[in-house]
Amino acid sequence: MKQHSIVLRAAKPTFDEGLACGRYLDEAAEGFFRFMLGRRAAHIIARAYAQPGHSYSFQNVTFAEHDKQIVGMALGFTGEQHRHFSDQPLKQAVGYRALRMTAVKILCAPLLRILNTIRDDDFYLLAIATDKELRGEGVGSALMDSTEERARARSSTRLSLDVSANNEGARRLYERRGMSVESQWPKRLPIQGLRLYRMTKPL
Repeated sequence: MKQHSIVLRAAKPTFDEGLACGRYLDEAAEGFFRFMLGRRAAHIIARAYAQPGHSYSFQNVTFAEHDKQIVGMALGFTGEQHRHFSDQPLKQAVGYRALRMTAVKILCAPLLRILNTIRDDDFYLLAIATDKELRGEGVGSALMDSTEERARARSSTRLSLDVSANNEGARRLYERRGMSVESQWPKRLPIQGLRLYRMTKPL
């Protein structure tokens, strides 16, 4: 498949696209959303997805299509946007599972707090994922190109993201894109083997 056969488009606020977003988000986060929200995590995210003003809104999503089928997604926003996001749409979508989400957020509070370190002038890539059978076919590169264009259109001066130290393939991809490790979390010993790298690139 050639990169020119990939079509990139803004997301639409439909439930089916919300399900795709939820699936890609959980894949990019290595199962964190299923851990936080349970086995119906994609459905919960889909219920919140159509609403504006939060991290998982359709407004922040670009989909990649091949032969009119969604094959990848990038989700990102500026640091300034993130400061004004609300948790309410996700809380409403969670419903009776709110206790589980709250418990996981308390447990993972140190991890989640790294999102508060995003600079206002950063464009933060929260998630990028492609269908496994199409990896290496240019989908990820097309989504990264689009993300950088969106960042510049919003006058962001850097692209930033967090990646697991264990995800060497993703880290190599970002390095090929000109990104470098700026910091790591935690600074000393990893928590249960977890270590994240903040990678950035000037725009």
